[in-house]
Amino acid sequence: MKASEIRELSVGELNEKLSDLKAELFNLRFQHAINQLENPMRMKAVKKDIARIKTVITEKENVQ
Repeated sequence: MKASEIRELSVGELNEKLSDLKAELFNLRFQHAINQLENPMRMKAVKKDIARIKTVITEKENVQ
C-alpha cells in the first residue's frame, strides 16, 4: 500500500488493516519456519506496511 492510500482511511479502518497485516505476517513467519515460503520479499513488504499504518495512526491521534 502507498502512504497516500493509507492516509485516506479512518482510524478504525487502519486498525482493522493492521490486525489483518499482523495475521498475514504471522502466517508468513510460520511458512518461513517450515521452509514453505514462496516469496520471502513479501515479509519485508508486510513489515513496511505495518510500520506505515502505525505511523499514520500516531499522526491522526496527535492531530486530534
